[in-house]
Amino acid sequence: MDPASHGLRESATFDRATIHAIQRAAETGIYDIRGWGAKRKLPHFDDLVFLGASMSRYPLEGYRERCDTDVLLGTRHAKHPLHLSTPVTIAGMSFGALSAQAKEALGRGASEVGTSTTTGDGGMTPEERGHSKHLVYQYLPSRYGMNPDDLRAADAIEVVLGQGAKPGGGGMLLGQKITERVAGMRTLPVGIDQRSACRHPDWTGPDDLAIKILELREITDWEKPVYVKVGATRTYYDVKLAVHAGADVVVLDGMQGGTAATQDVFIEHVGIPTLAALPQAVRALQELGVHREVQLIVSGGIRGGADLAKAMALGADAVAIGTAALIALGDNHPRYDAEYRELGSAAGYFDDYQDGRDPAGITTQDEHLASRLDPVEGGRRLANFLRVMTMEAQTLARACGKAHLLHLEPEDLVALTIESAAMARIPLAGTGWIPGEGL
Repeated sequence: MDPASHGLRESATFDRATIHAIQRAAETGIYDIRGWGAKRKLPHFDDLVFLGASMSRYPLEGYRERCDTDVLLGTRHAKHPLHLSTPVTIAGMSFGALSAQAKEALGRGASEVGTSTTTGDGGMTPEERGHSKHLVYQYLPSRYGMNPDDLRAADAIEVVLGQGAKPGGGGMLLGQKITERVAGMRTLPVGIDQRSACRHPDWTGPDDLAIKILELREITDWEKPVYVKVGATRTYYDVKLAVHAGADVVVLDGMQGGTAATQDVFIEHVGIPTLAALPQAVRALQELGVHREVQLIVSGGIRGGADLAKAMALGADAVAIGTAALIALGDNHPRYDAEYRELGSAAGYFDDYQDGRDPAGITTQDEHLASRLDPVEGGRRLANFLRVMTMEAQTLARACGKAHLLHLEPEDLVALTIESAAMARIPLAGTGWIPGEGL
């Protein structure tokens, strides 16, 4: 029966997904946990378009004129800033959430194109360090696996204060993914659910953060850049405080950013979109007179070269990808559709990262499943994707007459909706109007 043909209408407030969520909660008495990021439709980079050069601007010839892509991260205080060939980095994803093969593949792919990858919670694996030319070590509230030797072995340190999918909340790693190796690295019991802390145990504010950053610099002889990562909420103030605390680089993660496991209510109802947060971060850096001196890395729903170019036009120095990197490795691939369906999902929909039953061998600790991912082949696929992202961004930059991705600017963009124009602080297409400006 077609319900519409019988005059039946679905409620916009209590649609079938909402009814299902209520019924599941009533039956189980527990909240829903999942991975991935926000699924609701949010203003995003698709709502912006570039103004390519024609008469008033002079484009660059794509096959004859250079458009550089390199970026320096950590120039403010570090003796050894990271010099990356492309401004696309790999975001922090833990060993535990991901298999050892996946972590190795991320390192291989990033190194092949001259960019960095990031450890995530739970410490540094030999596979990841051994195959990563540039490795950023995440310093998280849990301190799982943290030791000074790994800090010194890293190429940069990222102090994590928040994550876009769950700002104000801690992460989860369910017991089925806590194997003997994961438990040993985190000093946890095998097979027992683990919940990471939502805040660092040894500070309560930005003054304490400044002390901690100084300690990290002293441990590493001032060699390593120190990043501060924040989830997108009160972005303007958080970025200013991170700068005052001494950060070399600020990492801003919007609510489209993924996670291995957290409450669904967090993912969908906490934080603000990447598009809304980015201009606030840039304004904070500009007002402090440190834009480009303190580099800005933006993450949260970055999917391709167009997103990269638009983020840089709005003032970012680089972007970080997580979910897109996993998809490049082979996550949600149609070849595993039958097995995804056995799990109650389907290729393109799978987000139960917390269960550890990923047929692609990426978000699992099951040795049989993990063995399906060839780190060499996975690294090659990721490197291909990173190259395509970079070339796409170069194509757009050349069309705007820019010889470096960092030369892109807000004047190269217009918005297609009032909401995106207001958030990005760029004109609505066909007008000179920036909603809210002057109010």
